[in-house]
Amino acid sequence: MTDAQPGLAPDEPDPDAEPAFELEVDGEVFEIVYSSTRGSSYAWLSGPNAGYGFGASGPKPASLDDHRAAIRNFLEQIDPETGLIEPD
Repeated sequence: MTDAQPGLAPDEPDPDAEPAFELEVDGEVFEIVYSSTRGSSYAWLSGPNAGYGFGASGPKPASLDDHRAAIRNFLEQIDPETGLIEPD
């Protein structure tokens, strides 16, 4: 698994996107959308920075546990003081 990359979701709607759903992981809430053209998009709803989250390309995660693993990987990279992934 590669490290999560921060970013903002695209503004334009994706006609291939499945309905969004929310998932709580370790007390943090994420909105998840999967699209066959864009992969998985994770918006960090409970985070300190509006619009912050990450995306993951590739096939649709097979289970909620796969989503949880991706989110935990992202959260492990977050600087607790800024709420952002800091460059190395």
